[in-house]
Amino acid sequence: MIAAIYVILTLSLGQLSYGLPLGPVLIQFRPAEALTVLPILFPEAVPALFLGVFIANIPFGWVDMILGSLLTLAAAVVTRRMRTSLVAWFSPVIFNALGVSIYLAYFITNQWWTPTYWLAYFQQVLSIGISEALVVFGLGLPLITYLRKNIFGEY
Repeated sequence: MIAAIYVILTLSLGQLSYGLPLGPVLIQFRPAEALTVLPILFPEAVPALFLGVFIANIPFGWVDMILGSLLTLAAAVVTRRMRTSLVAWFSPVIFNALGVSIYLAYFITNQWWTPTYWLAYFQQVLSIGISEALVVFGLGLPLITYLRKNIFGEY
């Protein structure tokens, strides 16, 4: 169910979820990333997020499918293991900002490890980091708060 929700949210928002070009930077705002904090409450969210990202990234080929979903899996495992710590909230932001930017910078510049590549990399880190943090804390935090209160009866 979590994988399906992730895919539907991502596909239904189209280009916003996959990145809008703004000069040399892709601005990606993927509201489905709010689900990346679900491993805090649900262990089954870990493989579900991996699968959801794998399917949602099909339009951009095997690199994004494999690397994007593996980065999500790593972040989800850390989120689950560190669920009582602030690390749980920051792991999706850090893994996506630092990891996805590696291959996005290459796609943007068609170069590896040059000054042009590094400029694109750091621009993407900033862009993805900000958008991921906005989604995780702006949508994911209220989602977890709601679920804790209404599903688990916590206050």
